[in-house]
Amino acid sequence: MDIWTSIIKFEYQTINMRTTFILACLVCIFSACKKDKYTTEPQIKYKSISPNEYPNATGDVPKLTFSITDAEGDVGLKPLKDTAWVYMTNRLTGRFDSLPFPDIKLSTKNNFKADVELELNLNHNCIPGTNTTDSIYYDIYVRDFAKNKSNVLTTPEPVYFRCF
Repeated sequence: MDIWTSIIKFEYQTINMRTTFILACLVCIFSACKKDKYTTEPQIKYKSISPNEYPNATGDVPKLTFSITDAEGDVGLKPLKDTAWVYMTNRLTGRFDSLPFPDIKLSTKNNFKADVELELNLNHNCIPGTNTTDSIYYDIYVRDFAKNKSNVLTTPEPVYFRCF
C-alpha cells in the first residue's frame, strides 16, 4: 500500500468519525429538548401562589396560578351546558372542595394551553386571640368535560394562615 492510499484512507475515516460524532450530538440535543405534549388527560403545572399569607395587610385572598394543557381543549365553562371542575384538598385539614373551572376564553381548540388563576377557598378555623400560624398546602387536579382527570399537583409552597 503506498503512502497516498494510506493518507486518503485515514482522512476518509476521520471525516466519517466527525460526521458520526456530529450526528450523535444533534440527536442528543433534539431528544433532550422537551416539547409540550398534549394529552387527552389535562396536564397541570404549578406557577405561583400570591399573596402567600392570609389574612394579610391588604386583605387579599390568595390566588393560585397554574398552567394547563389539553389535547382536545375541553376545559372551562360552556354556559348552560357543561363545566370542567377544579378539585382541591387542604392537606392540613383534609377538607375537600370542588370549584367550577374559571372562565378561560377560547378553551375549545385543540392543543390548548393557558394559565389559570384561582382564588383559594380558605375555610379554615381560626380561634381569635390564639396568635398562631398554620402552613397550608393543597392537592389540586382538574377534570375536563369528558371527565378525564389531570395529574395531581401539590403546591410546593404553603399559604400561611394567620390567626390573631
